[in-house]
Amino acid sequence: MSKWMVAAKKADFYAIAQQYHISPVLARIIRNRDVIDNADIDKFLSGTRKDLYAPDLLKDMDKSVAILMDKIAQKKHIRIIGDYDIDGVCSTYILFKGLRHCGAVVDTAIPHRMKDGYGLNEHLIQEAYEAGADTVLTCDNGIAAFEQVEYANKLGMTVVITDHHEVPYEEADGVRNYRIPPAAAVIDPKQQDCPYPFPEICGAVVAYKLVLALVAQMQGVNWQQVMESEMGLELLEFAAFATIGDVMELRDENRIIVKEGLELMKHTRNTGLEALIRATGTDPEHIKPYTIGFVLGPCLNATGRLDTADHALALFEAEDTAEAARIAGNLKDMNDSRKELTLAGVEEAIAQIEGSNLAKDDVLVVYLPDVHESLAGIIAGRIREKYNKPAFVLTRAEEGVKGSGRSIDAFYMYDEMTKCKQLFTKYGGHKLAAGVSMPEENVDEFRRQINGNSHLTKDDFEEKVLIDVPMPMSYASLEFVEELEKLEPFGNGNPKPLFAQKQVTFIKGRLLGQNQNVGKYTVADEDGKLYEMIYFGDIQAFHEYLDQKFGIEAVDRLYNGRGRDIVLSVVYYPDINEYRGNVSLQMVMKYYS
Repeated sequence: MSKWMVAAKKADFYAIAQQYHISPVLARIIRNRDVIDNADIDKFLSGTRKDLYAPDLLKDMDKSVAILMDKIAQKKHIRIIGDYDIDGVCSTYILFKGLRHCGAVVDTAIPHRMKDGYGLNEHLIQEAYEAGADTVLTCDNGIAAFEQVEYANKLGMTVVITDHHEVPYEEADGVRNYRIPPAAAVIDPKQQDCPYPFPEICGAVVAYKLVLALVAQMQGVNWQQVMESEMGLELLEFAAFATIGDVMELRDENRIIVKEGLELMKHTRNTGLEALIRATGTDPEHIKPYTIGFVLGPCLNATGRLDTADHALALFEAEDTAEAARIAGNLKDMNDSRKELTLAGVEEAIAQIEGSNLAKDDVLVVYLPDVHESLAGIIAGRIREKYNKPAFVLTRAEEGVKGSGRSIDAFYMYDEMTKCKQLFTKYGGHKLAAGVSMPEENVDEFRRQINGNSHLTKDDFEEKVLIDVPMPMSYASLEFVEELEKLEPFGNGNPKPLFAQKQVTFIKGRLLGQNQNVGKYTVADEDGKLYEMIYFGDIQAFHEYLDQKFGIEAVDRLYNGRGRDIVLSVVYYPDINEYRGNVSLQMVMKYYS
């Protein structure tokens, strides 16, 4: 079970409500998101793309623009080297579109997940050199490519890095010495001396800012004018797509980028993206972060996992409607296959954990040699969700072992991996996600060391549910739900607000869906007022809980419409149910006790 906590952040909610013409409840929710002063509240409620940060605040932006302008003027061959995930593909497309707009001689290369692995390697540098490339421009990678950049320099090539990942470091006597690759310019907001006010942007946003600055300089206009151009607005869609796909926190400018980008996607300027929306049966008027994270985005990731991400890039570059539709259909089919493989991998991982002593470990390290290496990250995420523990899933690769990790808030994955970096041939990542390569013989030692260094406690493994307001369901209304829309888009860093009420009586219920895995209930509050409640979670676990606490007979009476024995505390959020033209209020149950 989870641990429920009520957010206890203080503020004059009534004063905020009066000033911004919102309800005190909404004011409290905003404060719970650590939005404090008036300027931040203004930006949160009514921020637009005009409030985005200037590109030149990024360290080495001016230097990068000058280098690229010189290369473009000299007609030097520029090769963009990206990555095979959503952020990498979107970053590559943004840079390619922007540089081509500037008249650059430019092409792209996206590493093959299995053959090349993540980021720069000498093989990719050599290929660029043999193709006549003078300059390598990275996106969503490069900050850890010290030796690879040195190799490019020896070949007489120019390297410009754009990235957003953590800067590698060596630690001695508690002091971190950061290691920046010897590139001609390095743009990465995670650099210690970078003055950019919000470093938690994805690689595509970094690429987007570079294009805005470059085009502005070449055309003699300001970057805001470029942003409002047809190309600038199209590329903003991809910056938003990648921000969601790379699970960046929807705070500060990320939230504005996503909000604006989602609105633009309703009438997207990109033929390929429009085709993908159609192929997945998505309603463009109702694209949400969930849509990108769980419907559209996985189609892009699938091609990088099971084949080559070049297909995803080709989709965005397609100008012919029929060709775009063909590629989009292939990507959807590939993602459907990926889902089946993922399910089998998750089942194998759980069986390994439950059938051994691994379940006792603080950090789960699961070795699945025969699972497709591209699925490691997804499987690790599912394992993390099930056990609420940091999880690494490793698979056998062409050379040694590769894997991905997904973490919990209490375990800074990149820092913890750095403590045993001598075991790896390559590693990198963030606080909550990482990738790694190592010799097969190091797997057991890695499991031992990563757990030996762990300082996690039992409390760290307990899922924490942060309730915004203990609010009776009687406060909710259709008007209140509409007011909650001011807080959108919801996602990582800006979750849907959660409310709680005790003494909720379950009166009748029925199961919905093809698999009968959604519960629909009529419930009553302490005053006997009736509400509709729906539950999309693990219905089997819910039934097991009810059986244990109230008895099988009580559950049977509930589904026969004669319940009143089941009384729970619930965590919920109010929502609008639209069915056959009728609009009604419903409570979505998230947790129960």
